[in-house]
Amino acid sequence: MQTSINIVENPPYDSWEELLKRPAMDSEYLDQAVEDIFFAVKRKGDQALIDFTRTFDGVLLDHLKVSEEEIEASESQVSEPLQKAIQMAASNIRRFHAGQQSKMVKMETVPGVICWQKAVALQKVGLYIPGGSAPLFSSVLMLAIPATIAGCKDIIICTPPGKNGKVNPAILYAAKISGVTAVYTAGGAQAIAAMAFGTESIPAVNKIFGPGNQFVTAAKQVVQKLGIAIDLPAGPSEVLVMADETANPAFIASDLLSQAEHGPDSQVILLTTDRTMAKNTISEIYKQLEILPRKEMIEKSLESSKIIVLDDLNIMVNMVNEYAPEHLIISMKNTDEIAAQIVNAGSVFLGNYTPESAGDYASGTNHTLPTNGFAKAYSGVNLDSFVKKITFQEITPEGLQGLGETLQQMAEAENLHAHKLAVSLRLDSLDK
Repeated sequence: MQTSINIVENPPYDSWEELLKRPAMDSEYLDQAVEDIFFAVKRKGDQALIDFTRTFDGVLLDHLKVSEEEIEASESQVSEPLQKAIQMAASNIRRFHAGQQSKMVKMETVPGVICWQKAVALQKVGLYIPGGSAPLFSSVLMLAIPATIAGCKDIIICTPPGKNGKVNPAILYAAKISGVTAVYTAGGAQAIAAMAFGTESIPAVNKIFGPGNQFVTAAKQVVQKLGIAIDLPAGPSEVLVMADETANPAFIASDLLSQAEHGPDSQVILLTTDRTMAKNTISEIYKQLEILPRKEMIEKSLESSKIIVLDDLNIMVNMVNEYAPEHLIISMKNTDEIAAQIVNAGSVFLGNYTPESAGDYASGTNHTLPTNGFAKAYSGVNLDSFVKKITFQEITPEGLQGLGETLQQMAEAENLHAHKLAVSLRLDSLDK
């Protein structure tokens, strides 16, 4: 293995920012590339997507929409064991997200003043599904199933083709059983642009979802500035593991490697109170790496990996909250006590027998999570991501008489006299 993994012991607080820095591309180059792609898609529509697919994926397409026949045929191209696995994962995801449905809140705040809130599904949502060397059909389940439960009318997918010019059959099968209404062969920042602006084939949507590389994440942030909603900034994957002497080094190494294999810009971190654990985990990483087919990509990712020994558990918790990991694994004594102190994380995995892979695929929780420290402010995708909340109110004549003085006083104090007039005219009419 070319990459050397070093152990850092008890780093001072003023070094944390540099120590925990995520790998990143040159932002100026990234922004310019995305701007050029957006300009081309707005100007040339479908043709721009076809041109970019030829340039970036080495595939020449003659159309973008995947036919219903191809989607139906996907079932025969997916093995029966994989079909069963996808169906079980879908069942768990559906059960967990259906449980997030909330009842309508309706109350009388004061006599005669009735207020309520109703959840309304987004009408058109666009789901970006990474493809290519790692076709993430699991992301179809994670996004399309809650969209279906929420009641979204149009659920479209954009995903890049494989080398054969086709969408991976497992992605199409997952789309088929999840309620997706259309699938388009388009990837990268250009797919985000297409769903934002619309092209001849791909409709513009109300909100864009899905993970992706730094180009996709940058593109989603650009469309957000243009007024199109996104789920969250979900870029290159990352995991942080907290471990003590009770953890299993082989398990920890496998969790670190499982995130490192997502791509060369992924980041994995181990925080431990036990120096022997740190050394044994490094040995296991070397050992397991030799049997993994994505070894070269993992080695690139491991260049930005960190193994940190901290003697103080409180400092460890503080470092986790400062880093705000996408995935957090806690393999320590008193996991519940430690977990209760975590305030910044996308999704948390407790105990030695809870691999992060479970959340990626089939436990039921959503794997579309905030990365790059955005867990300090964003939640992962959930049912509420696919709805908007509309408030209603109705006031009876008696209710207005009771509330009227309050409304007039506040309006006058803010020098908004038309607001006051809207109340006083109604009150005057009640006195006649």
